[in-house]
Order: sequence, then C-alpha cells, then structure tokens
Amino acid sequence: MKKEIVKMNMTRKAGVLLHPTSLPGTPGIGTFGKAAYDFIDFLYESDMKIWQILPLGPTGYGDSPYQSFSTFALNPLLIDLENLVERGWASKNDVKTPEYISKTGNVNFGSVVYWKTGALTKCAEYFFNRLTDTKDAEFFETKRAFYQFYNENEFWLKDFVAYMSIKSYYEAKAEDERKSGANVNASWNVYWDEKLAKHDEQAVDFWVNSHQDCVFYEIIQFFAFTQWDEIHKYAESKEIEIIGDVPIFVSPDSSDVWANQKYFLLNENGSPKCVAGVPPDYFSATGQLWGNPLYDWDSLKADGYSWWVSRVKNMLKLVDYVRIDHFRGFESYWAVPFGAPNAMGGEWKKGPGKALFDAIKNAICPNGEELPLIAEDLGVITDEVASLRDECGFPGMKVLQFAFSKDEANNGSLVNAFLPHNFATPNCVVYTGTHDNDTTQGLLNSLDDETLSVIASYIKGEFVSKENAVKMRDSGKMCHELIKLAFASTAKFAVIPLQDLYALGSETRMNMPSTSGTNWSWRADKKYICGPKAEKVQEWLKEMVVFYAR
Repeated sequence: MKKEIVKMNMTRKAGVLLHPTSLPGTPGIGTFGKAAYDFIDFLYESDMKIWQILPLGPTGYGDSPYQSFSTFALNPLLIDLENLVERGWASKNDVKTPEYISKTGNVNFGSVVYWKTGALTKCAEYFFNRLTDTKDAEFFETKRAFYQFYNENEFWLKDFVAYMSIKSYYEAKAEDERKSGANVNASWNVYWDEKLAKHDEQAVDFWVNSHQDCVFYEIIQFFAFTQWDEIHKYAESKEIEIIGDVPIFVSPDSSDVWANQKYFLLNENGSPKCVAGVPPDYFSATGQLWGNPLYDWDSLKADGYSWWVSRVKNMLKLVDYVRIDHFRGFESYWAVPFGAPNAMGGEWKKGPGKALFDAIKNAICPNGEELPLIAEDLGVITDEVASLRDECGFPGMKVLQFAFSKDEANNGSLVNAFLPHNFATPNCVVYTGTHDNDTTQGLLNSLDDETLSVIASYIKGEFVSKENAVKMRDSGKMCHELIKLAFASTAKFAVIPLQDLYALGSETRMNMPSTSGTNWSWRADKKYICGPKAEKVQEWLKEMVVFYAR
C-alpha cells in the first residue's frame, strides 16, 4: 500500500539568502547590530517574507559555519560590540577597533578572531564585575536575564564552556612545546589529560569550578543569544520568517563530539572509525571529504534520539524554519575510512530513516503540527531518499543553476528535474543558487554561447541566437530573468541570494566546496541594502510579488 504523503503547510512566499557575516558597516565582519535591522527593513520594503541564513555556530576549521565548535552555541564573532556598550554591558575603551581592522571589504578571519576574541573577553570581564556587584541595583534585571539564560541552556552550555576553556589551555601549552621544536597535535583525543578527554564528569566539574574563563564563555554566549533574540523578534514584527540551517554532521573539534562520545563511531582513543563525505559529484571529481565523525545511530536510537531532538528544538527557538543540510544522509550516508586521501573509496551505509524524524516530531509537535523542516536534497538522490523526504512531508530544494544543459537541448528535450516546468510538486523551495554555487552571474559568465542560447530560449519561449544570448548575459538581464523564473514557479518558497539580485560576479561567491582560503568571507556593500540602488531593487521585487502571488 502506498504511504500517504504529508505536506508542510506553506504559503507562497519569497525571500533572500544572506548570512549575517556578510552584513555591511561594522568593523571586520557582519554582526547582530544595526545592519541586521537595516536588512530586515530592506526585506520588509521589498515585500519579502523570508530571510535565509547559514549555521550560526562558532566557526572552527576553515572558518566554515558547517564546522563549528558547537551545534548549540552562537558565533561570538557575530556579537555587535557597540550594542554592548549601549546596554552598559561593556566599556567603550574595550571595544576600540584597531587600525588593521576595516569596516569595508571581505572578512579577514585571522585578524577578526585575534582582535575580537580579546575584546569580547574584556567585555565579559566588565559584565562579570557588574554581575557580582551586590550594590549595582541598575543591573538587577540583567542579572535575572543572565541566570535565566544559563538555567535554560545548561544542558549544552556547561559542556561548551568547559570544552572551550580546556581547549584554550591545551592549545597554549602545545604552542609552547612547538616553539621548542616539538611536533604536537593538540586534539582533545590526543593531547588532553585522559579524564578530561574521556569527559569524566568529576574532572569536568572541577575544571569549570576552578577556571574563571568558563564564566566568561557563558557571558559571551549570553551576549550573542540576547542580540539574536531581539533580531528574531524584530523580524517577526515585520512578518518576516527566518530559515536557519542545521548541518547533518558536527565537527570532530567540538563540544558535541567530546561530550557525547557514545553517539559517534569512535575508536577507544576517540579517533573516528570512519568519516563523512560524498562521492564524486557536480562539485568535485574526487568527491568531498568532510572529515566529520559519523553517528552511532544504534546508540542514538536507544536514547530515543534525544540529542537530535534537543538540537532541532534549540534551533527552532532561534528561527522559524530549519533547513537540514545533506538530508540524503539520513537515508544512506557515505562512510569513508579514516585517513583516506579523498572520498572516492567510501561506501553507502543505512541511516536512521523516518524513525528519527518521528521522534523529533513527537517531542516538538505533540499536537500533530508539521515539523517546519526543509530537506536539502541535492546530490545523489535515490528513490529511497525521495520517498523519505515525501513521507516526512518536507519540502525539498530546486536550484535553477542545475537546470540547463545544452546536451538536453540537442536531444530535443528539456527533462531536467530542476527546470520549473518539471517541478513535481509545489512542496519545494526554489533557488537561483546556494552558498555552495557560484553566483548566477558568475556561472553565466563561465558558460559557452550554445548553453547561453538554451537558457535564453527557455526564458523567452522562443529561439534566441547565441549572439543575443551573450548580450542578454552581459547586461545582467539573464540573471534577473532567472530570478523571475524562480518567482513564477510553482514552488511555495522562492529564495534568492543577495548577490543575484544585483547580478554580481564570481568575486562575491560565498563558498567553493573542497577548497580553502577565501571561503565564507564575502561582505555586501551597504548600497545593496540602503540607498537608491537598493530602492530600485525593492520596487522590482515588490512588482514580482504581485505578479507571481508571493
């Protein structure tokens, strides 16, 4: 018997993809400050109803939001320092911007981390002194809010602050040894004291109680959560919903793995038995070797998937919808032997399937509401993966950059599933591109004239010559016509990267998978959010919302 497909109740809407690190105007990196409110105003004045972001966790290896020190914590680099001063939570002298930090240009993560980590520590110390001052009556409500925050988040916060404190201590110790010529790996499962590495509760409690920096880490998270909560409420006041992002896997260098070792496929010494990745695909001929430890799904199941339930529940306090990255991994995941040079030698292994999402839904939606989850179902999608997505009722993703091929046109057929006329169901989210793609204008600039002619002809509904297609591309009109296609499609949500609204080129690309160095660093110019240029785009978006009932 065919299983009934349950669909999420989604009204036709449109929105923009922009990660907070890309917001303009603040020193070094985008923050939870004024520009975030300006961007929400930009969306509101455009009649947009959605703001989509990337994961908000504290970034680790490669500055990637998909490799975080915690899946529950927020990134301290996103804290707006001026806002702390305005609140009386920090001293103005502690947040001065050094000369090597610029308010314009892309993020230089090395410089920003060096400066802002020290500044935030000073801010936390200032806050702590007020927190412990029994005569500071003006701080009473703030004290109450801080302790309430701690109590509500202790289930992850205690392990996170312990991890960051211990990690900081051992990394400093390892650096001293390296200066003497030693080759030291400071990973928690290699270098830490054995009891701490094994997450012995007594050893961890003793560490937290005897190291004051643990309190500072708590305070810094309070800063971040307070600022983001107010941004979320402001978006809600403008009837704008936020789509967040939860990576399927977590970083090996994280409090998540360290504090929950039984939930991961680890050897006795804490090293992974195998790691995550994907086989060769559109993005990489040798596959993508992510290096994340894989889950012990049997252990998670035995605990009712409680860790995953907490993870999704926590995220849904921060956003309105959650995009689950690499959804196909819940049906089957690509397991690569630890130490392999690339992902080509992996194998598919079965994931938890619908049982996981049933457990999450039963815990979060006891009255039968649908889980507000979006399945990132790109890559190698089998019938089994599609069936899991549909049985859960989750909308999938359609990316127009994947829709066109001159080979299909030569065969006299346009059968690509990413073409709008082939969308099998409105229960999906359409994008021109994602954070892992080139910008749409950047991609168009790289295509041959024949493929451009195919795209232009599809857009126009009549044959367009190569010469005219190139002109259409070079003027930026082809990029904008693809946005119109997304709006016109049957997909319930249409989400456009900010770069595509302005037909920006490859120099504004956010990420290039399987590479490192300059990823995640792009920042928008203020003119794309405020001013005459932004107002022109706002009018265009408002017109499309009317034309295409979004």
